[in-house]
Amino acid sequence: MRVGFIGLGTMGGSMALNAQKGGHELVVHDLRREAAEPHLKAGAAWAEGARAVGEVSDIVFTSLPGPREAEAVGDELLASMQPGAPWFDLSTNSPTVVRRIHARFAAKGIPMLDAPVSGGPSGAKTRQLALLVGGDRAVFDKYRHVLDAIGDQILYIGPIGAGSVAKLVHNCAGYAIQTALAEVFTLGVKAGVEPLALWAAVRQCSLGRQRTFDRLGRQFLQGVFDPPDFALKLAHKDVTLATELAREIGVPMRIASLTHAEMTEALNRGWGERDSRTPMLLQEERAGVEIKVPAAAIRAVLDRDG
Repeated sequence: MRVGFIGLGTMGGSMALNAQKGGHELVVHDLRREAAEPHLKAGAAWAEGARAVGEVSDIVFTSLPGPREAEAVGDELLASMQPGAPWFDLSTNSPTVVRRIHARFAAKGIPMLDAPVSGGPSGAKTRQLALLVGGDRAVFDKYRHVLDAIGDQILYIGPIGAGSVAKLVHNCAGYAIQTALAEVFTLGVKAGVEPLALWAAVRQCSLGRQRTFDRLGRQFLQGVFDPPDFALKLAHKDVTLATELAREIGVPMRIASLTHAEMTEALNRGWGERDSRTPMLLQEERAGVEIKVPAAAIRAVLDRDG
């Protein structure tokens, strides 16, 4: 296929090269023509602007800094793409903006799908990259072979915007965990444990031995907190001891203090004998959502992914 690619930065440049290696004819554009040199040397054609890319491409990919750039490029593509030729936006974008753009393109018979990626620059280079795709399932299936040239984990998430929501959940979780880890590691080191020894130790404990998101499948996603794997009253005691230690040695623990408050509220609900993950129900109440996934469906995902 003739693949149009707009945005050849750290991520986009490598993804475009992978599309080219997948046997597709490539047409490229970037604000800096020098960013396209590797692609042009490999046989790609240069287009003077996003509109020119849309005019000649069977499928268009964009890898852009954010919502504002996506909307601006979208204006150009809307004026030039042919009905039926899809646009996959690989950018990390706003779901609201994605849905607004999608509606404009749908009115002209042009499929627009959000397909943010995860894997970082190294994953983009090696094709060890996840694409989280939202939009028309039939369009996704039709062009799956092109997506396969860009990444090794091509995941259909749901309707338009679903891919962007999944990406934001992933990234926000990562930085929240990063903040919590900074707290507890400064606590451990200031309390007298050598950093490398501390890191080596916690890697071999129960949390370190599991994939972060796999843990959600056991209680939270199923909405099953009884019988407990580990009782809330015991977990509350552990976090109490950690925050007391932090106060003794002068380590600020904002995230841990919030966690302790959540666990205390759950205890006050009478949930002390339930599983230590029971405080997660408090957030469901605040958000006005109820999460319940059948155990068999969770097992199917784990078996599929290995």
